[in-house]
Amino acid sequence: MKSTVFIGGGRITSALLAGLRLAKYRRPLRVYDHHLENLQRLKKQYGVSTDNDLRSAISQARMLVIAVRPASVRNLLKKISDMNQRLIVVSLAAGVPLAKLRKRLGRQVLWARAMPSPACRSGRGLTALTFTPNFPSAAKREVNNLFSAVGLILEVPESQFDAFTVTYSSSHGYHALATLAEAAEKLGLEKRIAVLAAAHALADGIAAWREGNVSLETLLQEAATPGGIAATVIKAMDRSGYKRSVQRGLAAGFSRATKNNKLI
Repeated sequence: MKSTVFIGGGRITSALLAGLRLAKYRRPLRVYDHHLENLQRLKKQYGVSTDNDLRSAISQARMLVIAVRPASVRNLLKKISDMNQRLIVVSLAAGVPLAKLRKRLGRQVLWARAMPSPACRSGRGLTALTFTPNFPSAAKREVNNLFSAVGLILEVPESQFDAFTVTYSSSHGYHALATLAEAAEKLGLEKRIAVLAAAHALADGIAAWREGNVSLETLLQEAATPGGIAATVIKAMDRSGYKRSVQRGLAAGFSRATKNNKLI
C-alpha cells in the first residue's frame, strides 16, 4: 500500500502524527526531512518510516502533505517540478493559493489545501479544507479521512481561508488563558488556582456551548447578569478596547497571511 508522506518534520507534522497514531490511521506513514535529528525523533516517537531523500519519499506516496514554511514552498516545488507521478498533494502552507501551486507541478497532481490545528495531537483538532475545481470525489474522501481522523473538518471556500487561519488558532485560547490567569494572580490568587479558574472560565464554558444546543448569545446573557460582577467585568474590558484589540490582531494576522501569496 502506498504511503501518506509528509514533506517536513516540524511541529505540525509531529502533532498530526500523534493524532493519527492515536486514531490508528491505517495507511502507512512516512516523513521526509533534511534534518536527520527530526527524522530520528519522529521515528522514535511514532514509529513512522523516514526518508532523507526527497524523490525516494515521493516515489512511495499516494498522498503528499507539504508541511514546510510558506517561504520554502517555491524551492521545494522546483526540486520536484519534473515529477509526472499521479498524486494527491495537500499543502499546509498558509496564504499560498491553489492557483499558484497548480502551476508548479504536472497535470497529474490533484491539489488541496488544509489548515489543521496543533490540537489534532489529542484528536480534538479542527481542519479547514479546500480543493481545486473538479477534484475527484474518491480522492476527496481520502483527504477527508486523513484529517477527520484527528478531529473535525470543515470545507471552507479558499477565499475565506486566510480569515479562518487567523481565527481558529489555539494560540488565542492559550494567550487568553495566560492573560486571565496573570490578572487573577495580581488580585492575590495563588498561581495554580488562578490557572485552574481561568481554564474553567475558558475551556469548560466553551465545551458546554459546543456540546449543547444553547446559543452563544443565550449563554452569555445567562453568565453575565445585568448589574452583576461578570457583566461589570465585560463592560470594563470592552471600554478598555478588548474588542478593538482582537479585531486589530486578526487584521494584522490576515495581512501577514496574504503576503505569503507573493512567496511563490
